[in-house]
Amino acid sequence: MVISSRTIHSASLILVGLLTLASGAFAEVIVSVDRYSVDLNESFILEITLGTDTDLEPDLSVLDDNFYRGQLSQLSNTSIINGQISRSRTWTVALMAKTTGRQSIPAISIGSESSKPISITINEPTNAPLGEADVFIVSEVDQTETYVQSQILYRFKVYRAVETRQELRRDPIISGAEVLLELAGEERTYKANLNGRAYDVRERVLAIYPQSSGEIEISPARFEARIFRDRQRITGRKVFASDAHTIKVLPIPAPPDDFPNASWFPARDVQLSEEWSRDFNKISTGEPITRKVMISALGQIETQIPALLPPNIEGMKVYADKPDLSRQLETKGIRGFRRDQYAMIGVRGGTIELPKLEVPWWNIEADEWQVATLPSRKITVNASATEAALPLVPQYQSSDEAAENVNSKKLVDDGFWKLLSQLLGGVWLLTIFFWWLLNWNRHQEPKASELPPIYKRQAKLIKMAKRAATAGDKTGVREALLEWAELQWPKDAPKSIGELAKRVASPLSEELSALSISSYGSVQSDWDGSAMATAIRSINVFVKSSKVTAQSSLPPLMPRDA
Repeated sequence: MVISSRTIHSASLILVGLLTLASGAFAEVIVSVDRYSVDLNESFILEITLGTDTDLEPDLSVLDDNFYRGQLSQLSNTSIINGQISRSRTWTVALMAKTTGRQSIPAISIGSESSKPISITINEPTNAPLGEADVFIVSEVDQTETYVQSQILYRFKVYRAVETRQELRRDPIISGAEVLLELAGEERTYKANLNGRAYDVRERVLAIYPQSSGEIEISPARFEARIFRDRQRITGRKVFASDAHTIKVLPIPAPPDDFPNASWFPARDVQLSEEWSRDFNKISTGEPITRKVMISALGQIETQIPALLPPNIEGMKVYADKPDLSRQLETKGIRGFRRDQYAMIGVRGGTIELPKLEVPWWNIEADEWQVATLPSRKITVNASATEAALPLVPQYQSSDEAAENVNSKKLVDDGFWKLLSQLLGGVWLLTIFFWWLLNWNRHQEPKASELPPIYKRQAKLIKMAKRAATAGDKTGVREALLEWAELQWPKDAPKSIGELAKRVASPLSEELSALSISSYGSVQSDWDGSAMATAIRSINVFVKSSKVTAQSSLPPLMPRDA
């Protein structure tokens, strides 16, 4: 029987369709929110992801009892990894709770698949406007008393019920005890409704780590802007400030009695875990196996996590590798990760016990010492063939004859291996000689000049910009930073200082805006070159993110008279 090519093609399409349907049938629906603790009058983003592409829509009617819904947006994603094609679809929607307390986002269905319910805490509104303010700024710290090197989360929010122009935000000045300052997440924007009035909110979170005991003084954060009223007139420049804060930093407490040499390690949560490169019960003597031990600490940066010393294990040789340090951002701050890697080689067969690993740490929430533990473990090392093999002695031989045969065989083997090693050494020397001879002329030729790496050229431009700022040279600052931006974004470089200000984080963004206003604004203002030089010391680039618009079922996001 002859099968036509058209029949084969149709059958292939049907098979692909069946496989697509089968994969979609088992795709998991995953939901998440951008914040798990919000005020009653604040919006948050719900994200729904399905691990396959589909024309179906999620059933969001289950949310209507407890939440106001905004407009639903969606995004399809296709990726190819090692020749394997994977597709997914993501929906996002802005929500605002109707009541306070612990609220549950119920299971959301897409076709026959459903997500797992998740919980979110809705707090009583705490940020009331000062009277009927069009713009105001508030700040808060998560604790007013802490210990050296413990994380303090400082959060400040700018509320705007009207449009603003020529915005300039200044982070607070921290004085007193020495501190280490880290960004605890990207700047977030959302909506809030206070006393029936809609506000746009920008939120910024900083993680502060005091390095000595004493007191920390946090000055007010400031927001400067001109207010655009009635879409016709604009006010002069106004300054809005938050509250100041004082934090008491306590000295490091004594180590626990069971661990008198414990390193000081404050955190909110510490976890110990391990990974193996393969099954540790299927190794033989002389074969390496890799063990990775990971410490994760919530409320601590990765560089402050203490190192684990390589364990002393009888029957094994242990070689430590360079640790891997990383971090991720969570609701309660920075979670640092330290991964220590060890190459382990068994030197004898049998059962070998790996000792228990213990890391004492200070729980800043419970205010006490605790110990993270990785239990001891027994592994079996199989004897290799060379270790297990013994010289066979025939029964008719005497012990003296057997010993003499073994010794003579050993001498023959030793001579053979000695001769072989000498031969290989000679070949290696000849190889080195001919390689040198072939490359000698090449090394004599002068090398063509190469363009320095991008990071070196950028570093040079940053130095030029700092020198120009210190000298008060606005033109020099603009030219150097715009040339730096061309290297940073070769396909989409900003054309002006004002555009560059939108792509970098504070404090450089504010100083660039001030420079732009001073140079091109309708109202001339003073420009502080020393502040610009200080801000140029570190450049943090923003990552673009998509925005979600709100539906009419939400309370109005901007006042009608704005």
